[in-house]
Amino acid sequence: MDLTRVRTPALITAGALTLAFVVPVTWVQAVGQARVRARVADVEKVDAIVVLGAGLRPDGTPSTFLRRRVDAAAELYASGVAQTVILSGDAHTRSDGTTYDEPASMRDHIVGLGVPEAALVLDREGFDTTATCRRAVSVYGATTAVVVTQDYHLRRTLYSCAEAGLDAVGVGVGARSERLLHWAWWHVRELPASWKAAARKVIGA
Repeated sequence: MDLTRVRTPALITAGALTLAFVVPVTWVQAVGQARVRARVADVEKVDAIVVLGAGLRPDGTPSTFLRRRVDAAAELYASGVAQTVILSGDAHTRSDGTTYDEPASMRDHIVGLGVPEAALVLDREGFDTTATCRRAVSVYGATTAVVVTQDYHLRRTLYSCAEAGLDAVGVGVGARSERLLHWAWWHVRELPASWKAAARKVIGA
């Protein structure tokens, strides 16, 4: 058997599959990178500051990641970047009858940082990044925004916002975690998630 003839089609197939994965992921990350702002001082004035949900502690207070996002949003607000802060996340009643409400928890935290409640918009249907960006435009009337999320998640977020019609830049916050496996998983999962974001554009989802 001529092993070269067997290997060549397999190598071509493997190469094509690799490109089909790598090219969309690279595109999503590159588009997002162009909208990243390294410092608060680099952010131009926008219609709104958008904070994406990131889970709550058992006592209902923001998780470590979410607290970092809200802290950055408060800094952006204080800098005069925008007069409106959209706090977007999940809200529902648990099976035991208790309430899970990310936007309300974010509100309580950011008010404690000096942001007036009158400046806040609570979006309780921000179930994913795309939904948040679409609702910022269609429900809350924002056309420009600065989005706050963890740095590893920022580029895909900004790509998704652009596709949703929101002209957004972004500020990334720390993703340090006491659990190395969690840190690694969050970074690795961005690869298939970026591919999925590119695929949505192709199929028009």
